[in-house]
Amino acid sequence: MKTGVILVNKPKGFTSFDVIAKMRGILKERRLGHSGTLDPMATGVLPVFVGKATKACDILPDNEKSYRAEFKLGFMTDTQDTTGTVTKTSNAKASEKEILAALEGFKGKISQLPPMYSAVQVGGKRLYDLARQGIEVEREPREIEVYEILLEEFDEADQSGVLFISCSKGTYIRTIINDLGEKLGTLGAMSELIRTSSQGFVLEDCLTLDEIQAAADEGRLDELIKPLDECFKAYAEIGLSEKQTQMYKNGIKLDASKVKGAESAGLYRVYGDEFLGLAEIKQGEDIIRVYKNFW
Repeated sequence: MKTGVILVNKPKGFTSFDVIAKMRGILKERRLGHSGTLDPMATGVLPVFVGKATKACDILPDNEKSYRAEFKLGFMTDTQDTTGTVTKTSNAKASEKEILAALEGFKGKISQLPPMYSAVQVGGKRLYDLARQGIEVEREPREIEVYEILLEEFDEADQSGVLFISCSKGTYIRTIINDLGEKLGTLGAMSELIRTSSQGFVLEDCLTLDEIQAAADEGRLDELIKPLDECFKAYAEIGLSEKQTQMYKNGIKLDASKVKGAESAGLYRVYGDEFLGLAEIKQGEDIIRVYKNFW
């Protein structure tokens, strides 16, 4: 089987790990990984990395992710979504105008406190494990960035609506909705979540697990695997000659002035006879060294 990425439309009720377990059975491949955990209630884009491509999971660029999130005002829950236990209610009502004004405070770089029901580790323990034991601990706020946040729909009578959010990795959408509800004085919780894009891939290109199983049954799995280098389009490309390729594969540092496309410090996609991986030129140096190989 080829190395690369299969785009899965994660089904509701599955954890991201459940998807990996299912995909191992379909692909008959143990070396699988994913980028960007989705909560069980969420659906949408989940890139699954196959074979040697799993080495890319921890070095992916901080590409923006986008979501379509449904919300309901009037209450809050311990999980910040409607799968949790209601902890507080409010009779206050919000207007569309008030929501639009409040959303302005969620644009750009903002500080966000990770929810207790999350995979963040504190003291070596996952927050969700502590939360399930009824333990709440102090968490450090994290800086995230919201590139765009739009109110797509709002039913004033029902106090429910839909947000489109484009943001940096590590952003908790349900926390944005929880914080929005508190800012409005109405409280709020997320009721549905669809990830519409991640790592440059979009929902329209994703396949269900049933569709991937059907492709496996028909011997068409290789057709579904997208090239790994599509994940690194944010980096410029450099091309190596046959001799340079052999040197590079042997771990020999290359003279940047003699390599086409190597113009400044930073990370690069490296191509010889195929996509080889990522190379780095450090500030103040004129040397190309291996950053991560995929051959």
